[in-house]
Amino acid sequence: MISGVVLAAGASSRYGTAPPKQQELLPRVLAALARSIVDDVVVVTGAHAIVTGARTVRCPEWERGPGASLRCGLASLPAGTDAAVVVLADGPGLDPRAVDRVVAAWRYDRGEVYACAYGGLRLHPVLLARAAWPRVPDEGARALEARLVECDDLTPPGDVDEQP
Repeated sequence: MISGVVLAAGASSRYGTAPPKQQELLPRVLAALARSIVDDVVVVTGAHAIVTGARTVRCPEWERGPGASLRCGLASLPAGTDAAVVVLADGPGLDPRAVDRVVAAWRYDRGEVYACAYGGLRLHPVLLARAAWPRVPDEGARALEARLVECDDLTPPGDVDEQP
């Protein structure tokens, strides 16, 4: 089983006032995941209560960093989950084909960590095989060495920090 973990726990302090950016941008991210190969999705919340149709888990230690939020999400996944595809709630340009590519790369050679690369820049989505889950540090999956999956022909997911 492949699960999606959407990180939506941050305070969104650079974005401005209510609603938090996660609430505003999350529907597009969830729609992209629904069009991908993932079997299950969990949204990790923290600073804000996010209303979503997806399953959520609140991370009480979200202030420790994205790794703490990611660990909460991973811990909530079903026992049969073999790998998790990690995406950001503030990445509204997520392309489901990028999700499918990291899953295909993992299924091909069964490594532990994969990340999409756009023009040589490592971004999301990131796939973590179950064996990599215990190694997630507080700074998040970015600190783990990853096999890059070329997605130059796709639009990067974005990372919205401020209101337009």
